[in-house]
Amino acid sequence: MAVITTVVAGCAASGAAAPAASGPARKDRAADAAVTSAPAAPATPAAPSTPKPSGVEAVLASMSVEEKVGQLFMPVLYGAAAEETSGENQARFGVGTPAKMIAKYRPGGVILFPWAGNVKNVRQVVALTNGLQKASPEIPLLIAADQENGRVSRLAPLVSDLPGASVIGSTGDPSLARRAAEATGVELRALGVNLDFAPVADVNVNPRNPVIGPRAYGSDPRKVAPMVAAAVRGFHDAGIASTAKHFPGHGDTSVDSHTGLPVIKHSRAQWDRLDAPPFAAAIAENVDAIMSAHVVMPKLDPSGDPATLSKPILTGLLRKKLGFDGVVSTDALDMAGVRERYGDGEVAVRAILAGADLLLMPPDYPKAYRAVLEAVKSGRIPADRLDESVRRLLTLKDARGLLEKAPVADPAEAERVLRSEEHRKLARLINSRAR
Repeated sequence: MAVITTVVAGCAASGAAAPAASGPARKDRAADAAVTSAPAAPATPAAPSTPKPSGVEAVLASMSVEEKVGQLFMPVLYGAAAEETSGENQARFGVGTPAKMIAKYRPGGVILFPWAGNVKNVRQVVALTNGLQKASPEIPLLIAADQENGRVSRLAPLVSDLPGASVIGSTGDPSLARRAAEATGVELRALGVNLDFAPVADVNVNPRNPVIGPRAYGSDPRKVAPMVAAAVRGFHDAGIASTAKHFPGHGDTSVDSHTGLPVIKHSRAQWDRLDAPPFAAAIAENVDAIMSAHVVMPKLDPSGDPATLSKPILTGLLRKKLGFDGVVSTDALDMAGVRERYGDGEVAVRAILAGADLLLMPPDYPKAYRAVLEAVKSGRIPADRLDESVRRLLTLKDARGLLEKAPVADPAEAERVLRSEEHRKLARLINSRAR
């Protein structure tokens, strides 16, 4: 019997034909005013333009199948500028620049990494995010980063050096988790990043855990849950989306899912007691997204599939039991833990069928895109199932003010906000209270 009783509902091109370079437009240009040549005759008034659809349902109804499938994907793009030509982009997507990739595939978002050449300096990141948004004029992008602070800090050293989750957790003060998340969110937003893959909601009950460890707020779910809830509030205070990860829990592993497939033997009762509370707390705070884990929990799903591909876990536990109706993101699909049993195209299809909405970092983007598109056209992924995911993604964008028009980041404001004295003072305060 679950202990969670109350939850408020809302972590190489193969050479086949690529999708069309652009989908159907969602607004028509106004007809030019026709002016008669007779001096006494008034000008014919311009034909009224068709307004751009507003609201989630209107935008959804205006999208082609190809555009809907594109919304499901969040790739890494290579280079420091939207118009920068890169051999890596050419090899992976068949086009040279990030802007051309966005125009070709219409992804729902992108994720930034230093190793992809995305993070050089403040003004460069601002120009990059503004350029990426400019390349997606119809539906603004989710622009994400893994900025947990501490061990996982993808935008260091541009952003403030705030303590990681284990340090914050050791203070015993959730208000510091909220303030740290807000400070991080303010800095990300100034850079043009609107989604953080944080906070970590795992409970690190295995001291030999090679992948979570200090990324978690602690080893006691009763103490971790309020920290996670406070962090979600902090990100929302800053006006950006947050992601609780890694569902159903990555805290009791001795294998790194980047390099292997961990198996966690928690019973359902143990999961209810140890793993579920932080995710339930995040859902109660209307967390925007929850990221799946590439871990096998045979007592929750005996199929042997990792949670990312498990309908009993993503749909049964997360959607139905915990009541989450926000965006479910996969963990990175280039990780070994999700690639052991199926090919890269099949993994993408199975993740959607399991209940995922956002496909993060597929290693072979064209193959994954084509596989999902073909599954939709064949009916393997029903049209209403596709619409469910796209609707959730559009709703997230709408909730964060991104659906109609992407905000434009200001480089001067970013330089003022990042590594501010206020945020450095907060870091010192947290460190002084850590135990």
